[in-house]
Amino acid sequence: MSLNEINEGIEGYRSTKRLGRGVGSGQGKTSGRGHKGQYALSGSPQSLVFQGGTMPLYRRIPKRGFNNKFAYQVGEVNVGDLDAVYESGEEVTPASLRSKDLAKYRYDILKVLGHGEITKKLKVAAHRFSAVAREKIEKAGGEIIELPMPAPVVKQKPTAKSKSAVAAKSAAKSKPSTKKK
Repeated sequence: MSLNEINEGIEGYRSTKRLGRGVGSGQGKTSGRGHKGQYALSGSPQSLVFQGGTMPLYRRIPKRGFNNKFAYQVGEVNVGDLDAVYESGEEVTPASLRSKDLAKYRYDILKVLGHGEITKKLKVAAHRFSAVAREKIEKAGGEIIELPMPAPVVKQKPTAKSKSAVAAKSAAKSKPSTKKK
């Protein structure tokens, strides 16, 4: 095998089956659905996860714990990484970390951890600091700036206008009708 043969035969995607295009195609006439019956007709009730009667994968795998969709995504950076990338006297911010490829991923909160040694005097701005990181930065003569946490999502309280509209609707429902029978 040569270097020019490595990618031979690899296609980016598989082309879709062309159904109902004549007997010679192998998928003609009944288009691979067989003759008559419930599953030959359109709108057959087959579930996407149905595996031919076998216990489906989503039921075989154990489910444990709880996945909190409202939890903050925490990005972390170690003080040893800061020492390697930044010069003495520089300011470390989430934007500068992103530009220096230390925290390129998406996060809600940035936390500085204490792994590694720091010898340079840095001004570090983050949402959270571990106790060890805080100690090491201050020992090196650096400064810590705690950024405010992102505001939590709060459900809107009904305004005075919407309260009066709800009251008017309920009053209209409770009135007896004056129609003659």
